[in-house]
Amino acid sequence: MPGLNDPFFQRSVTYICEHNQEGAMGLMINQPVDMTVAKLLEQIEIEVPTDKYLQMAHVYTGGPVATDRGFVLHTPQPGWRSSLQLGDDIMITTSRDILESLGSEQAPPHFILALGYAGWDPGQLEQEIADNSWLTIPADADLLFNTPTPERWSKAAERLGFDISQLSSQAGHA
Repeated sequence: MPGLNDPFFQRSVTYICEHNQEGAMGLMINQPVDMTVAKLLEQIEIEVPTDKYLQMAHVYTGGPVATDRGFVLHTPQPGWRSSLQLGDDIMITTSRDILESLGSEQAPPHFILALGYAGWDPGQLEQEIADNSWLTIPADADLLFNTPTPERWSKAAERLGFDISQLSSQAGHA
């Protein structure tokens, strides 16, 4: 929501990967860092193919927790050591083997690489939603993989049927 005061999450779009009685975990998908996927691969000593997309694709801030851990949201593709199917058209993988595949024919067609994650204790995310801190929409692979990063926040709101710039940062409680 526009009125969310936490500067880390301001204007963020967060894909919720898991939400259960133990809490919630998600990845921010619209906050790129000043590092390309190719540079990150070089830093962790993975040979980088001469792939123009990897030279331009940014790594994202997934959230403030465990910022040294990498997460890859991607189109479904079986065979990775540590993957979880999140929906019909989205998977998450945390193993090195997917990183080693990026830029090759074995790589998933679409992916977002994020460092860190956002985490909520039991009931915390529900309370934040009740406090009007977040808008929610169903997961959408098109928004994740085909919408330009600077447009993800406004396009997510458009899926609810309104222009986010017309939304007040003040909430009323009757």
